[in-house]
Amino acid sequence: MTATDFAALLQPDRGQPARTIQVVPPDRFAAWLTAQPQRVRTAVAAHGLTGKAGDRAVLPAEAADDWSMLLVCDEPTSSPWRIASLGASLPPGTYRLADADAGAAALGWLLAQHRFDLYRKGNHPGPRVLLTTEPAAIQETVRVATATARVRDLVNTGASDLGPAELEDAASALAQEHHATLSVTRGEALASGYPMIHAVGQAAVRERAPRLIELGWGDAAHPRVAIIGKGVVFDTGGLDLKPSTAMRLMKKDMGGAAHALALAELVMAAKLPIRLHLLIPAVENAVAGNAFRPGDVLRSRAGLTVENTNTDAEGRLILGDALTRAGEETPELILDFATLTGAARVALGPDLPPLFTDDEALAADLLAAGATVHDPLWRLPLWDGYDEMLKSDIADMVNAPDGGFAGAITAALFLRRFVPKGVPWAHMDVFAWRPATKPGRPKGGDAFALRACYQLLKTRYAAR
Repeated sequence: MTATDFAALLQPDRGQPARTIQVVPPDRFAAWLTAQPQRVRTAVAAHGLTGKAGDRAVLPAEAADDWSMLLVCDEPTSSPWRIASLGASLPPGTYRLADADAGAAALGWLLAQHRFDLYRKGNHPGPRVLLTTEPAAIQETVRVATATARVRDLVNTGASDLGPAELEDAASALAQEHHATLSVTRGEALASGYPMIHAVGQAAVRERAPRLIELGWGDAAHPRVAIIGKGVVFDTGGLDLKPSTAMRLMKKDMGGAAHALALAELVMAAKLPIRLHLLIPAVENAVAGNAFRPGDVLRSRAGLTVENTNTDAEGRLILGDALTRAGEETPELILDFATLTGAARVALGPDLPPLFTDDEALAADLLAAGATVHDPLWRLPLWDGYDEMLKSDIADMVNAPDGGFAGAITAALFLRRFVPKGVPWAHMDVFAWRPATKPGRPKGGDAFALRACYQLLKTRYAAR
């Protein structure tokens, strides 16, 4: 769905006819029910509702053809998912909340109506429009919904239809829309300047050649912020081939790039006063006679050498070169997103992305931003004691220590070696995939930590 599509679903409340949604917390249900007319109490009894979270019922009004909707919900009013279940299930029409303005819940209402329909054309119901008494907030809500939908659509797209060139096309479209500059280093041109990106992507066919995509936007006088996203469009594991069960969802291994594109879109659309530098190393980790091998020693843009102990630990390699390039422009802040490790999922599950940073102020601000917009992160340590696990007998480091201990931490420690000293940097090890449907969040590709990072940037820079 486009911004125009989402904007049609959220409209100013000018007193126009609309059906009412009554949201009642479980602990207030009994008191609410007592205050209702007999026809409402009868309807609630007929539905067998007891006031537990998730209870819902159509409530009759005085007019024969009029009705309102009851939802018992334990989500706070600040949650975007408060009425998301209704956004996907109510009949087409116009609605307003009875107890308060739409507020944060408007985002979930919009996203509940998003559909990924590239491969399957369905009969979509008509629009479910939500009214808001805060028209000034509509544009921002639509922006966030559009960016989230971008992540979902890119991650859900099959690798046959989304390769490095298509990621470049997505960045190019954003550059044109927001009058940004685009620079792309492709194929063999990477060999000297970005040797780890080249090594990982060199086995792909020519049409899917590796590349580093860079977008620049904003006033040069504003503080520079670098946003980096891992763009592995498909990960076979390379010569350390993944089993089929682990390869099934590897179309989503470009989820970091999708997040970075979406965050860049939000920054430019909101015209935040920063000098944006977006970097996406885009590759396919393919298998061929020229694929990089276990035991190869790779040179990096930073001049460090890396003994490749596992071709399936390729994401950190391409990010290393991208982080080095970002640091050359002396940014004030670096944020990176990557579907980097299965260890992060084992530790925290699919919904809670780990945050890694050495900067205490940045950590506090990001965690606070995530709590504010209900987009949580959980800080894991960049534990210096594990840095020795990256030791190599023949090179400056290995890319993946043996044994698998602390896999998410050692991956983050690897990345840290390519971050300029003194530059605040945060790494988000996102899953980019929702294994089960939740209200407003269907199974499939999804954004995690995107709204938290956007809130951070707004808080830090919008007031400047």
